[in-house]
Amino acid sequence: MAPAFYDLGGVDVEQITGVPTQLNRMLMEGEIDVAPISSIEYARNPEKLTLLPRLCVSSEGAVDSIQLITRKPLEQVRSVAVTPESATSVVLTKVLLGDVELVPLDHPADARMLIGDAALRSAFEDPTPHHDLGRLWQERTGLPMVFAVWACRVGIGEGLAELERAHLRSLALARSEPELLARRAAEQYGWPAGFLARYFEKLRYHFGPREQQGMLRFFELAHLAGELPAVPELRFADTQPVGV
Repeated sequence: MAPAFYDLGGVDVEQITGVPTQLNRMLMEGEIDVAPISSIEYARNPEKLTLLPRLCVSSEGAVDSIQLITRKPLEQVRSVAVTPESATSVVLTKVLLGDVELVPLDHPADARMLIGDAALRSAFEDPTPHHDLGRLWQERTGLPMVFAVWACRVGIGEGLAELERAHLRSLALARSEPELLARRAAEQYGWPAGFLARYFEKLRYHFGPREQQGMLRFFELAHLAGELPAVPELRFADTQPVGV
């Protein structure tokens, strides 16, 4: 998320940090107004949420920070120990692997699924084969994988246009200053700046037609896997400035 929050230009918001499942819960319980949440969380609550139309977190292929770790060939995996921090990646695991048993991360299983820092660190430290879920998704569908979307509860409207524009400006500035972005993130998160620069290059934040197509395909496959009761429509908040 560092590029999207690189410089919000003084916009008057209180920033709350948390792992994806925490932000999902806080948004649904009204503790926060807007959040980049797990894309599957929107699909589970389409009647309660609307999307900011121009923002997401996606990848075209490998994403690095979402890894399935196993010594077995993927077609032989029957159980996966999953992190409690992610909702989208858990469902994506079922979509990609089919009828597998999901167990808590500290339970024995044929494979482990990690996200974020734990996934990045594991790729450095663990010689066990790692399978990038972003790459597996693209190989299967040929589409981007949307891991997160910016959403707000229905009825929240004031300030959305300003906030979306601030995020878009932040992303543009971060792209124009990749070395400074990487150095700042390295100081904050403890990873080498060169590694973070390469990592940020793999992420996409524009919620364009291909990303929307990829997300709807994910919802369709999640529905077929029994993870969604139906495939929701994408409903967008009005973030056009007054008079436009």
